[in-house]
Amino acid sequence: MVLLAAAVCTKAGKAIVSRQFVEMTRTRIEGLLAAFPKLMNTGKQHTFVETDSVRYVYQPLEKLYMVLITTKNSNILEDLETLRLFSRVIPEYCRVLEESEISDHCFDLIFAFDEIVALGYRENVNLAQIRTFTEMDSHEEKVFRAVRETQEREAKAEMRRKAKELQQARRDAERSGKKVPAFGGFGSGGMTSMSSGSIITDTIVEPEKPKIAPAAVRPSGPSKALKLGAKGKEVDNFVDKLKSEGETIMPTTGKRGSDVSKALPPPVNVEGVHLRVEEKISLTCGRDGGLQNMEVLGMVTLRVTDEKSGRIRLIINNNDNKGLQLQTHPNVDKKLFTTDSVIGLKNPEKSFPLNNDVGVLKWRLQTTDEALIPLTINCWPSESGSGCDVNIEYELQEDSLELNDVIISIPVPSGVGAPLIGDLDGEYKHDSRRNILEWCLPVIDANNKTGSLEFSIAGQPNDFFPIAVTFVSKRNYCDIQVTKATLVDGDTSVRFSSEISFLVDKYEIL
Repeated sequence: MVLLAAAVCTKAGKAIVSRQFVEMTRTRIEGLLAAFPKLMNTGKQHTFVETDSVRYVYQPLEKLYMVLITTKNSNILEDLETLRLFSRVIPEYCRVLEESEISDHCFDLIFAFDEIVALGYRENVNLAQIRTFTEMDSHEEKVFRAVRETQEREAKAEMRRKAKELQQARRDAERSGKKVPAFGGFGSGGMTSMSSGSIITDTIVEPEKPKIAPAAVRPSGPSKALKLGAKGKEVDNFVDKLKSEGETIMPTTGKRGSDVSKALPPPVNVEGVHLRVEEKISLTCGRDGGLQNMEVLGMVTLRVTDEKSGRIRLIINNNDNKGLQLQTHPNVDKKLFTTDSVIGLKNPEKSFPLNNDVGVLKWRLQTTDEALIPLTINCWPSESGSGCDVNIEYELQEDSLELNDVIISIPVPSGVGAPLIGDLDGEYKHDSRRNILEWCLPVIDANNKTGSLEFSIAGQPNDFFPIAVTFVSKRNYCDIQVTKATLVDGDTSVRFSSEISFLVDKYEIL
């Protein structure tokens, strides 16, 4: 076969996207597509029409047509098989078969078309291979990333080793009575009073990045000297010229920065004593019920920025009844914590490190008790004549929790189009590139404990697993709270701020 062009056009013959595989002018292809609707006979169901020079092989796509233009001596059976592959490729990139959606993904479609046909001849590929080729998965890139991650881990280990060496040198200097040297990461005045009782954590605190000063305004006179930032000035001049000519210029926004700030909002009103209570859950369930494994890891992290509040104690309120295991930092008085639920240093004369994040208490809960699952997911796929009818429901079992930004990701078969949604609580999004149906729920709490989603799509019951769940919460799962902070001398209360987060490390239904 010799395939001249592949195009997606409207019923009026307007080309939305067209890929020519032989030398052909734009006027020629537009003329061929404009003549295509006039050649079709109404009332007859054919998949091709012919002229004196070319053959049109087409397939309706709702309000559009997928058209292949071939020579008249090409094999019609091969043409039809190629047409079916082209028609299956389009739903992979377009959620709906509309003109605007085709235009938005025109380059993705052209790249996929090039994988099907080369120089007018069909390549021996299937839909899965086309997806792999267009994603450009690179083994070399994976190796490079693995090497880079290894180097980063080694660098972090070296940083820990250097920090311990500097701390040991400080201790030796204090024992010998010499002046304590002010090392790089520990050169604050509040740290000089610390000795061997200092707490060293494995957490590496990155130094604050220096703020970039605004560029000085340069004079408008000509200068031939090499200047840093001259390229940015030329870009600004070019943008000004476009604006003067009437072009509309959209301002660039710091999207990456805004996404990060949205995901990790800074705490409001941070006091001189700040506490972070963090929990992460890792859970694996079976699709037919049964909790295979559930693990919750939590930690209380203390950061003191006020030198007057360095010698403090924290009052812990532990109302958890799930059977978790608690562990304090080695420099924390374990006996005091066991008897009075108070966190304080073994040596009350010492103070907590200033401007450092110190983990003072951590806990671990591991269980296979289904009653402790915070959010249960039930998926019921049932085969029907046209594919599968899938019913999914969730139920919040822990009424004290409030889960935000919940996303339940359900895998769906590829190459069968978008699922047909029935009853729905919340919103959904179909990602045809990753073959994922995302069920999005902004809040799940005691007032919104249950919800369901129903959809139909071609496939088998096993195609809809594993299901993954992500969420964030400002309430911790294990009921452990820091209720009060007091000074060691006098038991005077100290103002403190706190932030609580409950995150998902892994949450899967297999």
